Formats: sequence, C-alpha cells, structure tokens
Amino acid sequence: MTERHVVLRAIEEALAEVLEREVRDLPEDTGLFDDLRLDSSSVLELLLLVEESTGAVVDPENLDIDHLRTVRSFADYVAGLLHEGEAVT
Repeated sequence: MTERHVVLRAIEEALAEVLEREVRDLPEDTGLFDDLRLDSSSVLELLLLVEESTGAVVDPENLDIDHLRTVRSFADYVAGLLHEGEAVT
C-alpha cells in the first residue's frame, strides 16, 4: 500500500468517526465543507484523528483553508507532511 493510500484510508476512517456513518470510496473531489458539511469543530476532530493515525503533525500556522477544500487537497497536504519526514504508521 502506498503512502497516499495510507493517507486516504486514514481520512476515510476519520471521516466515518466524525460523521458517525460509514464512509467508503469517497471521490477525491468530495468537498469537506460543501459536500460533507463539516464545520470547524468537526474539521478539528478530523485533523486530530488523521494526525493520530498517520503520525503527521499539522502545524496550524501552515494550515490553509485550501488544504481542507476536498478529500484530495487534504490528502495531498497530509502526504506532503509525511514526505517531509514525519512518521507513517
């Protein structure tokens, strides 16, 4: 399994917990706010869960709203953090 697949799986598992429903095979262009209707507290929960499962450390200073637009942009952001030297599970 590639690093990106690990990240996507972690995001899906975190979204399932945040949304309290099964989430599978989400298209990467799914909007976190527009399509899934996440709000600020659910995004915070998502971030914490993904950090915990991947070992990535999100720096709030470097986090931009564009990193959270879609599943793809969030996965790219987390994969980039991991590529920069953060641990992968």
